[in-house]
Parts: sequence; C-alpha cells; structure tokens
Amino acid sequence: MSGAATPAFDPDLLGRLDPMLGLLAAAPASLSSVTEPNRAREVHLLDSLSGLIVEELGRASRVADIGSGAGFPGIPLAAALPRAQFDLIDSVTRKTEFITAVIATLGLTNARAVKARSEEWASGEGREAYDVVTARAVAPLSVLAELASPLLDSGGSLIAWKGAREIEEETTLERLGERLAMSIDRVIEVAPFPQSRIRHLYVMRKTATTPAGLPRRPGMARKRPFSG
Repeated sequence: MSGAATPAFDPDLLGRLDPMLGLLAAAPASLSSVTEPNRAREVHLLDSLSGLIVEELGRASRVADIGSGAGFPGIPLAAALPRAQFDLIDSVTRKTEFITAVIATLGLTNARAVKARSEEWASGEGREAYDVVTARAVAPLSVLAELASPLLDSGGSLIAWKGAREIEEETTLERLGERLAMSIDRVIEVAPFPQSRIRHLYVMRKTATTPAGLPRRPGMARKRPFSG
C-alpha cells in the first residue's frame, strides 16, 4: 500500500447512496458480476468515489461518464458533486433504464442517462461540451482517449479508472498524442477500501481542439484502433 492514497469518505454520502446498492442487487438483468450490497459498496461505490481525489473533478461544471453501465462512477460522483451536471452515456437500453431509475430513487437533479454511443453524442450535443470525461473499466487507454477527445473542451481532462497500470498503452498514447490531442498528465495510485489492491487513476489532458476526423464512426476506435 506504500504510496497509494486512501481517500476519506463521507458516511452521510454513503448512506444516501445505499438505495442504489439495493436496486443493483434486485435488478432482473445482470448489470454487474458484483451485486451483494456489502461487497458492492466497496467494489463499486468506494472505488467510484476514489476519483474525488482528482482535483479536476471538483472544479468541473459538466461531466460525461462514458460506458456508464450500472451508473459507476457517474452516479456516486454526481451525488458527491451536486454543482456539476453529469451525463451518463451508454448505448444499452436496460442500462440506461437502470440509471434513470437510480437517479429518480436518489432524487438527483444534476444527472441524466443518455442512450447513445459516445461517438454519436460527440457528433452533436456533446461535442467539446465537457470539462471532464470519466470512464471505469471500459476500454484500453488509447481507445478511451480517442472517445473522450471530441467530448472534451480544450484543456479538459479524462479520468480513467484502472486496476494495474497499462504500460504499453502509456507508450501508445505518447505516440498518438498529437493525433488524439490527448496526453497523460499523471497516474495516481489509490487503495479505495481496506485490503484493496492498489488501483490506478489515469488523468489525461486534452491539449488542443478536436483533431479532424474525430469522432470516427461508432465502434471504429475498438475495431481499428490507431495503435494498430
């Protein structure tokens, strides 16, 4: 654990988020491999909230969570940061329906589900509209950087939740930095809960306006990554 940050969590905030864990456990469709509430509190809630140590999140006014799935990290962060507007983007109907139900149950007024591919959203209303993009367990770093770039305003940040460091992907991003207008600013070690393995938060910065040709057609970032 040496060197890893161990965030402090507000017990009242965790209490307000507890109904989300009940909805996750009761969901008829499998939204996560971890649904037992006590375990999900650590694996999902505390891991999501560990992102609050990234100061860019605290300053953001608009945040997009891509590949939001069951609403992590977007919903816990929205509950913690009521002055920021969160758009939780996922293309799967059952996931956006679950996100909408959780938002209603928690009474959040600063979050909404967006049913779309992130590339589609970045071609319209979402283009260069966000200060921060978040992504947790979605894709390799270079793919995330490509998806986030057209959503971010210049100078905005992508925060990516990862387990182990992706050293090869770090090298790839250095090579693709100009093509994506994205660069790694820093990597933060975190231990979100007792006995947690060390995890990593990648903070990437958008260095220029969106390069020509981004976003590509939906799915191309994964199928034909610029990394080759």
